Amino acid sequence: MEKLEELYSGKAKTVFRTDNPEKLVMEFRDSLTAFDGKKKSSAPKKGYYNAQISAKLFRLLEDNGIKTHFDSMLSGNEMVVDTVEIIKIEVIVRNIAAGSLTRKYPFRAGEKLDPPVLLFDYKSDEYGDPMINEDMALALRLATKEELSNIRELALRINSILLDYLDERGLLLPDFKLEFGRHKGRIVLADEISCDTCRFWDKKTGESLDKDVFRFDKGDLVAAYREVAKRIVPEINS
Repeated sequence: MEKLEELYSGKAKTVFRTDNPEKLVMEFRDSLTAFDGKKKSSAPKKGYYNAQISAKLFRLLEDNGIKTHFDSMLSGNEMVVDTVEIIKIEVIVRNIAAGSLTRKYPFRAGEKLDPPVLLFDYKSDEYGDPMINEDMALALRLATKEELSNIRELALRINSILLDYLDERGLLLPDFKLEFGRHKGRIVLADEISCDTCRFWDKKTGESLDKDVFRFDKGDLVAAYREVAKRIVPEINS
């Protein structure tokens, strides 16, 4: 497979065309942003760790019947993925109250949410990724009612699989973001599952091992990402 011209560059990933119109290459970069791009930096091997974590978790989900856009790894930080039509909805799954949930609602930080809470955001930099409900998603024609039901079911199944897997590795999953796309008539999981899109807490200490380390200057971000990678991908070259 030949990697061709750049198609799109986001905050932390760059997507390239390939000589196969059904496949893309997604490069995970070392760049970091937070607070809508107001805080920026970079961290060595951050892209590599996120790519390896995402690949491992995509394979886990595929093994458990969840279809994803993942195909293979082209290099340590480059992932070959199916070309999908991204649905402009960010699905946030929350298991433990943290972050904005404790600022906007009367939850205590660290409070377990049972059942998990699913939130939808409109994926739009122009409008600041506002929270929406299913009625708004339908009004914006982002997805059909059947697709929204499918997305909700998939998000909860993914959450259940990840919770069990991570618990065995000493990690809590307070919340995380998912994106979905359309591929050959079905809804598939897209984007990534990594330290950039998940909150990971150490099960024993409650220590943050995710992008909150960068957001709130909690310590060594590279060490945090490396620790998560070692637990999820023990064979990784750290």
